[in-house]
Amino acid sequence: MPQNAVFLDRDGTLLEEAGYLDRLERLVFFPYSVDAVRLLNRAGFAVVIVTNQAGIARGIFKEAFVAEAHRHITERLAAGGARIDAFYYCPHHPEAVVEAYRQSCDCRKPQSGLFTRAASELDLALEGSFVVGDRWHDLEAGQRVGARGVLVRTGYGKTEEASPKSHVTPSAIVDNVMDAVSWILLES
Repeated sequence: MPQNAVFLDRDGTLLEEAGYLDRLERLVFFPYSVDAVRLLNRAGFAVVIVTNQAGIARGIFKEAFVAEAHRHITERLAAGGARIDAFYYCPHHPEAVVEAYRQSCDCRKPQSGLFTRAASELDLALEGSFVVGDRWHDLEAGQRVGARGVLVRTGYGKTEEASPKSHVTPSAIVDNVMDAVSWILLES
């Protein structure tokens, strides 16, 4: 039977927003992030990071750095008894400096390709799942596959909240990822 998931945006949601995260010393967890992920694990959700990483396409960092950052996140969460079930990222951008990544794709949020890929590979039930992010495009991608979206006010969230998108309807708007997890646990 497919498992419900919580899809988390990475930068600005699980981690403090750092612009283009290009060095590990700029990778900073919010103080409640490990606890939030651990609560989702204990509640039986698959926890999946889904992130646009246009810095690759723009030549700011390489895919190897994204893998290194995700290893670091995995280790940090494991030290706190939490885990991410999978990481999915889009390296593309239609105006990329690096030609190999210059394309319009179905994996760059607000497109839903990473969500459908994760659902297929991890046997996830998208319609019973949630998306948590600090940008409208995070929620729009989830909305496209039937997942409920929670906008957090961290990262770009406050700015996004001030400029609603008529085609994106959040299920909730909360202060941070811990508040999002609390809301999800009450709703499920």
